[in-house]
Amino acid sequence: MARIVIAGCGDVGTALGLVLVQAGHTVWGLRRNTSNLPAGLNALKADLTEPSTLTCLPPDLDYMVYTAAAGQYTPERYRATYVDGVANSLQALQTQGQRLNRLILVSSTSVYAQQDGDWLDENAPAEASGFGPESLRAGERLVWASNHSSLVIRFGGIYGPGRSRLIDSVRSGNAKCTPGIYTNRIHRDDCARVIAHLLLLENPAPLYLGVDDEPVFQCDVMSWLAQQLGVAKPVQKPTVGLASERQMRSNKRCSNARLRGSNYHFLYPTYREGYRELLKQGVS
Repeated sequence: MARIVIAGCGDVGTALGLVLVQAGHTVWGLRRNTSNLPAGLNALKADLTEPSTLTCLPPDLDYMVYTAAAGQYTPERYRATYVDGVANSLQALQTQGQRLNRLILVSSTSVYAQQDGDWLDENAPAEASGFGPESLRAGERLVWASNHSSLVIRFGGIYGPGRSRLIDSVRSGNAKCTPGIYTNRIHRDDCARVIAHLLLLENPAPLYLGVDDEPVFQCDVMSWLAQQLGVAKPVQKPTVGLASERQMRSNKRCSNARLRGSNYHFLYPTYREGYRELLKQGVS
């Protein structure tokens, strides 16, 4: 069985860790505060932005998964998380003479600037401007340039347990949507399983889009949720200023054909299955 570190072991990382532990692997969850790590994950207290704390990496690692989240949408936090943190992790591995079988970086589809609603895949140019996308792409380049076998997963909008803001807004009647805006989603549990799948996949590609089977209009998701909850449909925003709204949301349809082609099978192929399970669990 493999020895695996999950760097920045937050929500997705913890879910991943539990999947890997269940499969028999030895897993360390690296984070600043390890008090909330569940049983089964070995605690590794460190700060990815402080190189001196990364000297505690376990020896003879087989894999590392970098799942850190910025936490705050600021240039400083994004650079610290997706550039400095990645560079510090790679330096720690090099200093300790570790050579991984595979390194995976979790990134985002926000790196794409496309806003016309067309389909895109891993071959599409990723040219979104702004500190967020630029920091993400800088981290990706560091990973691909390392001496480890590396791949990047660009996830769409993640929903799931603890991420009920959309459900709450529809239920309360405060939800508003913009017509004609596509969204791309993936359930948190599928995120974890996708990473675990690609971690051990033979001869993976260097890049995958992590989204479910059905890009869908924002208004359609909200209307479906309203129907399930038995409340009024959300108010549609006026189409005045729609172009700027599309630009802000980077209106696009992401294809998961490469991921599907790797023989990954979704727990929740569309938003319907995923949100139906959340509603069944009484998410509020």
